[in-house]
Amino acid sequence: MYRSLIKPLLFRLDAEDAHHLTIGLMDAASRVPAWPALARRVTAPASPMLEQTVWGQRFASPVGLAAGLDKNGVAVPAFTALGFGFLEVGTVTPLPQPGNDRPRLFRLPPDGALINRMGFNNAGMTDLHTRLHALGARPAPVWVNIGKNKVTANEDAAQDYRRCVAALQDVADAFVVNVSSPNTPGLRALQGADDLGALVREVLQEVEAQRVRTLKAPPVLVKLAPDLHPADFEASVDAAVTAGASGLIVSNTTLARDGLTHPNQQEAGGLSGRPLTRRATELVRAAYRQTGGRVPIVGVGGIFTAQDAYDRIRAGATLTEVYSALIFEGPGLVRDLNTGLARLLARDGFTHVREAVGTAG
Repeated sequence: MYRSLIKPLLFRLDAEDAHHLTIGLMDAASRVPAWPALARRVTAPASPMLEQTVWGQRFASPVGLAAGLDKNGVAVPAFTALGFGFLEVGTVTPLPQPGNDRPRLFRLPPDGALINRMGFNNAGMTDLHTRLHALGARPAPVWVNIGKNKVTANEDAAQDYRRCVAALQDVADAFVVNVSSPNTPGLRALQGADDLGALVREVLQEVEAQRVRTLKAPPVLVKLAPDLHPADFEASVDAAVTAGASGLIVSNTTLARDGLTHPNQQEAGGLSGRPLTRRATELVRAAYRQTGGRVPIVGVGGIFTAQDAYDRIRAGATLTEVYSALIFEGPGLVRDLNTGLARLLARDGFTHVREAVGTAG
């Protein structure tokens, strides 16, 4: 129904208008009493092979929602109802900001890709705290992706990240330090090993400072770009892990445009979707080899099928995330990924998803 009816209608709209319409409908669905819980009984992964405990948290599925789709956490119950094992909201900044000028989101249908230059548009950390606090108990972990405001200079960036931690620690199940978006001027410079290590230490110091008040210390993950030179990627991975990051998210959108066919390839911004599949898998494998599996890796970028997710897991990802594929394939994607993953694991003789992590070398 999505592919034959809903998708053609949505794709007639401007990409961002379609996005806001979809989020609005998901928000409305989240408010229907008992519907998200009932829907999740149908969509929740049926196989215990997929269930994991990571950082002391239960994940019913290794398939999560990537940051950027629900920036302000307005539709967490509805997205959870689709069968996701976890959700990542944001990117959130201390102060609300409108982001870059429109148009800033573009579809490339024949390439299975999106280009965005949103620029961390969000309602700010106070608004997000109000929304997440109102949720109460959640059936799946909710991570918060944090960034700096556009007007904040890089030398002061750590204070923005610390402010987000201080405001949101009581409602966040994990923090994701976003230093890899290409749409905030100068942000990617923070991926340099020295700057990244210092930033991660600052964030962890704030997490520890807030522990007494919140009675929790969420894990801190670092999200890296796919465009780093191999030596720089290795240095950034080492800096993040040495500084104490609990995990890595590999990877963010890319500035590369290789192999694209749609005219929108000329638009500035970060590219996501199918063109990232191979590159993101290679980067997960590189990070897993480098770290020896000491920290969990979250694989994201170009995951459209259960085989894509399985390849990412076998390359070294403990968890995976999707975004663009949900736009192109629709809400049934999550169920298909979960059932397909269980089938692939059983085919290859694995009894649990954790046994497959990193087996592709």
